[in-house]
Amino acid sequence: MPLLGNSPGRFQRSATSAMAPGEKIKAKIKKNLPVRGPQAPTIKDLMHWYCMNTNTHGCRRIVVSRGRLRRLLWILFTLTAVALIIWQCALLVLSFYTVSVSIKVHFQKLDFPAVTICNINPYKYSAVRDLLADLDQETRGALKTLYGFSEVKSRRRRGAESENPAWEGIQPKFLNVIPLLVFNETDKGRARDFFTGHKRKVSGNIIHKASKVMHIHESKKTVGFQLCPSNDTTSCATYTFSSGINAIQEWYKLHYMNIMAQVPLEKKINMSYSAEELLVTCFFDGMSCDPRNFTLFHHPMYGNCYTFNNRENETTLSTSMGGSEYGLQVILYIDEEEYNPFLVSSTGAKVLIHQQNEYPFIEDVGTEIETAMSTSIGMHLTESFKLSEPYSQCTEDGHDVPVENVYNAAYSLQICLYSCFQTKMVEKCGCAQYSQPLPPNANYCNYQQNPNWMYCYYKLYQAFVQEELECQAVCRETCRFKEWTLTTSLAQWPSEVSEKWLLRILTWDQGQQINKKLNKTDLAKLLIFYKDLNQRSIMESPANSIEVLLSNFGGQLGLWMSCSVVCVIEIIEVFFIDFFSIIARRQWQRAKEWWARKQGSPCPEGPPGWRGQDNPALHVDEDLPTFTSALQLPPAPGAQVPGTPPPRYNTLHLGRAFSSQLSDTQVPDES
Repeated sequence: MPLLGNSPGRFQRSATSAMAPGEKIKAKIKKNLPVRGPQAPTIKDLMHWYCMNTNTHGCRRIVVSRGRLRRLLWILFTLTAVALIIWQCALLVLSFYTVSVSIKVHFQKLDFPAVTICNINPYKYSAVRDLLADLDQETRGALKTLYGFSEVKSRRRRGAESENPAWEGIQPKFLNVIPLLVFNETDKGRARDFFTGHKRKVSGNIIHKASKVMHIHESKKTVGFQLCPSNDTTSCATYTFSSGINAIQEWYKLHYMNIMAQVPLEKKINMSYSAEELLVTCFFDGMSCDPRNFTLFHHPMYGNCYTFNNRENETTLSTSMGGSEYGLQVILYIDEEEYNPFLVSSTGAKVLIHQQNEYPFIEDVGTEIETAMSTSIGMHLTESFKLSEPYSQCTEDGHDVPVENVYNAAYSLQICLYSCFQTKMVEKCGCAQYSQPLPPNANYCNYQQNPNWMYCYYKLYQAFVQEELECQAVCRETCRFKEWTLTTSLAQWPSEVSEKWLLRILTWDQGQQINKKLNKTDLAKLLIFYKDLNQRSIMESPANSIEVLLSNFGGQLGLWMSCSVVCVIEIIEVFFIDFFSIIARRQWQRAKEWWARKQGSPCPEGPPGWRGQDNPALHVDEDLPTFTSALQLPPAPGAQVPGTPPPRYNTLHLGRAFSSQLSDTQVPDES
C-alpha cells in the first residue's frame, strides 16, 4: 500500500539528502578559508584573492564597491592609471640614451693652431704661359665670338723673361676634344660649336649648373659643353651654365686640369711661389719668425701652400697672452701681375686655421684675404666631447668606419667623404694616376691616360654633390674635435701717410727675391690671434642612469597606483607565475583524465543506486574544518553496519487482514 510501502529510489534520495549537509559544510569551509597563489582552483578565485589582499587600492575598490556604477567607475580609473603608467615608463625607456650638455670655460695657456696660407693664383703665369698658350688662344676666340671682344692681352712680368723651364720629352699639349657649345631655344636638340660652327645633336634635357646646384631643365639659349665617353655619342652628358662667364671659366678649368695633370709634381712646385717670395715678414708671440717656420704643402688647385706650426719636430707653439700683439703677423707678397686672367678672377690669398693633424681642405673652408688691406682674425677656441654609441653615431678615430683613409692625416668627416669619393673614382673611372690624395674638384688624370676619365669623373662628382653615393651613409663625424670661432675685421693698409716709406723698406727686404718696386696692391697683411685665453669645453654626459630610471619608475607607480617595488613583484608573481600555474595544472589534470580513460578497464560501472548504500559516516574530508565551523556541524547519524541491505517492506504486511472469511468468498474443498 502507498502509506506502508516505499521504493528504492526514495531510499536513495533519503541517503543523498542525508549526505548533502556535510557536502554543503565542506563547500562553505573552503569558501571561507583564504585561497592563496596557485592553490586557487580557478583564475577568478585568484583575481578575487589578489584584489582583496593587494596594496593597490584601485583593485580592492573594484571588489568591495557596492553597486555596478561605482564598480564600473573604479574599473575605468584603474585601467586609466595603468595606461598612464605604461605610457610614462615607455617614454622613460625611450629617452634613457639621452645626453646632458655641460659647458666649462677655463683660462689657461693655449696651443696655437696650424695656419695654412695659399696664394689664390696657383702658378706664376710667366712660368705656365707656354703650356697654356693654345688654351688661352681658344678662350680669347670664344670671347670674341660671344661678345665681340678684341683680343685680351695677358700681363707680362716686368723685368723678367719667360720662366718656363726646359722640358724633357713630350711637352704637355692642349687637346680640344671638349668644345664650347651654344644652345638656341629655337633649335632644340642641337647646339652650335663656337669655333667650327658645326651643329651637334644633344639631348632635350640637359644638366644646368648654376650657383653650384645642378638641376634638370629644358634646353634654352645658353652656353655649355658636352662630355661623352669614347666611341659612344648616345650617353653624353651636356652641361650648361646660366652665365657665359661661368661657362668659360668651367670649360677653361677643365682643360687646365688636363694640361697640368701631364706636368710632374717637382716642376709644378718650381712654377709656383716659394716661401721666400710669398712671405715678406713674420712675427709671432712677440718674436720674429721667417719662412723656415713654414712647411710646404702643394695643393692641386692653389699651388704651393705653406703651413705654420704644423707640429714639426713634434713641438707645438703656444701663446700666453691674448691680443693681436701675441699672435701671428705676416705680410704676404701676392704679385698680381703673375695672375692667370682666365683661371682666377679675384686677387688675394686664402687662409685656413686647423689642427696640426688635420688635412687642410683650403678650397672648402678657407678664408680669403684681399690686397692693400690688413685682415685681423680673432679666435675663440671650443673643444667638443661627444658620447659614442649608443648615444650618437660618432666615431672615436674612424677605425669602425668601412672607408680607407687615403690622406696622411687624422680622421674627420671630410676626410672620410673625400676618401670614399677617391675610392669610387678609382673603381668606376679607372683613374689612379695621381701622386697624392685630391679633393673632388681636382683630378690628376688626363686624356692620354684615360680618354673616358673626364666624362666618368663629372658624372661621379654630380652624384657625389647630390648625395646619391653611399659615402654619406657610412661616414660619421668624430666624437672629439676642436674648432675655432673666427671674427674677421678689415682695415686699409698701408695708410696714405705711411705708404711711401713702408713700401720702400719692403721693396728693399724683397730685393733678393724680386726685381721690381712693390705697390700696395701686391701686398696683404694678416693677423691671427686669440681674442682671449678662455677655452670653452662642451662635454656630453649621460642624462640618465639605472638608479635614476628606477627612481622615475617608482615615482610613476606611486603617483598613479600608490604601489611600490613589492607591489610590482606581487603583480609579476600573480599574473605571470600563479596565472600560468593554474592553467598548466588544469591542462595537466585534463591530460591525466584523458590518459586514464584511454588506459582504463572496459567493465561498466555499477548502477548509481548502489552508491547510496555507502555509509556517509565513513566519508573522509580532505580539508579539515576550522574550530568555529566544526562546532556548527550537525550530530553524526546513527551507526550502521556497512553494506546493510535495505529492509524488505513486504514483511511489514499483516498476516491476516480480517478475523473471518466471508461465506461467499470461501473456496470449497475439493474432497
